[in-house]
Amino acid sequence: MPVLSANERNSIEQAVALLRAGQVVVFPTDTVYGLGAHGFMASAIERLFALKGREAQKAIPLLLARVEDVTMVAVDIPPIAWRLAERFWPGPVTLVLPRAATVLDVLVAGGNSVAVRIPGHEVALQLIRALGAPLAATSANLSGQPEAVTAEEAQTIFGDQVALILDAGRCPGGIPSTVVDVTVFPPLIRRRGALADEVEAFLAQFL
Repeated sequence: MPVLSANERNSIEQAVALLRAGQVVVFPTDTVYGLGAHGFMASAIERLFALKGREAQKAIPLLLARVEDVTMVAVDIPPIAWRLAERFWPGPVTLVLPRAATVLDVLVAGGNSVAVRIPGHEVALQLIRALGAPLAATSANLSGQPEAVTAEEAQTIFGDQVALILDAGRCPGGIPSTVVDVTVFPPLIRRRGALADEVEAFLAQFL
């Protein structure tokens, strides 16, 4: 399993080719390193679940590159969601939205919502843009274990089980994103993570 510097020529192209072939790659984000798979390929998402040891009833988020791409995977998006997106994206805030028909059942455990965010890390954004599709992503760790914040940590965890690791040094955050459920009103913070206090203060303006 190769470890490639994200600055190396053609590293993004190699990662995209593997994702389109249904493989799982490790990549950096603004929080921790992530395990990524093509967001519209059921077999790739199943591989993602298996690698992480994640329970099938736990949904996996989608990462996007542009705010307007939210409409690819969500419907009936409330105004507060757009306000949150404008304020906190790109960044470590995940929004739970009503899922669109394009979202695969395996990704969301058959539920009616989908978690989405735009990461504030240029390598992750380059990868998603080049893929031309949402990236199904979860933190690079085994379920219940500490998240990898370096490529070396990810390699120690997964060895040759992943197709590629994109190395961009230590992730700047080291803290998972805050998850905000906007399928209900008032919105609920389902997980407190990075920027949680700022999100609470922002939401308070509209309640």
